[in-house]
Amino acid sequence: MSGRSSIEWTDATWNPVRGCTKISAGCAHCYAEVFAERFRGVKGHPYEKGFDLRLVPERLADPLRWRKPRMIFVNSMSDLFHDDVPTDYIRTVALVMMLARWHTYQVLTKRSARLRDLLCGELQFAATEPHIWWGVSVENRKQGVPRVGDLRTAPARVRFLSVEPLLEDLGTLELDKISWVIVGGESGSGARPMKREWVLAIRDQCRRAGVPFFFKQWGGVRKSAAGREIDGRTYSEYPERAADRALPHDQWLTYARLTEEAPWSVGARSVFLRSAE
Repeated sequence: MSGRSSIEWTDATWNPVRGCTKISAGCAHCYAEVFAERFRGVKGHPYEKGFDLRLVPERLADPLRWRKPRMIFVNSMSDLFHDDVPTDYIRTVALVMMLARWHTYQVLTKRSARLRDLLCGELQFAATEPHIWWGVSVENRKQGVPRVGDLRTAPARVRFLSVEPLLEDLGTLELDKISWVIVGGESGSGARPMKREWVLAIRDQCRRAGVPFFFKQWGGVRKSAAGREIDGRTYSEYPERAADRALPHDQWLTYARLTEEAPWSVGARSVFLRSAE
C-alpha cells in the first residue's frame, strides 16, 4: 500500500490484503476501519469498498520493487491470518518475503492460533527466517494474553508482542522466547485511557527479561500532545536486525518458481529480474 509509514516502529507498510472484521476488545476503535470507511463508495479509490475484506494481488510484488532495505509492517490495514484469507495466498505473501529478503518484515495478527498452525505447517519454510518477525496483539488479559502462548509455541525465530491499545493491567507476561515488546495507548476520538502503572509494569518485566522495549505513545484524543516519553526518556529499542543476506542462487530460483506458480502470483519473479538487471 505505502512505501512510507508514520507508524513509529516501522518504515513502510505493505497491504496485499485490505479490510478485516472485529474479533476482540482491541478492535473496538480500529484506526484502519475508520480510515477505510471514509472512502466507501468513492469510485476508483483503494478503499472504494470500505473495510470489507479483499485480497489485493496487484500489491504482492511491492517489496520486490523497493530496492532500499526497509522495515515493513505487513498488512497494517488488515490481518494476514484472517479466516477468510486463503492459505495459498498467505503462502504466496511469505514467498515474496523470502525473495525480497533485504527487508525486515513485521507480521502482526490477532488470529494467533492460525499463525501458530501455519508456522508449523505450510509456512514452516519461512518460520525461522531472521528477517521475518512474527507478532501478536495483546490488549487485555482475556483475549490478548492467551495469544502470547500461541506465539511462544510457534516455531518462529523472532517473536514480538504489540501491546496496543493497552486496556488494562496484564499481570505477569511470559516473555521467554519473546524478542520484542511494543506498548501504546489508544488514540483518537473516544480513546480508552491507559494507566501509567500498566506501562511501567511491562517495561520493568522487559528489563528483567532482557527484552527490547518500544514505547509508541500515551495516546488519547491528542496523542501528539501526550507524546511518547516515560520520565523524560524515549524508549525505541528493537531486536537485532538480520544482516542484508542474499538468497543463494539455487534457493532463490526455487522460491521464485514457487512464487510464479502460486495461484495468486502477479509476476513477482519477473519484477525481481527486471529490477536486478
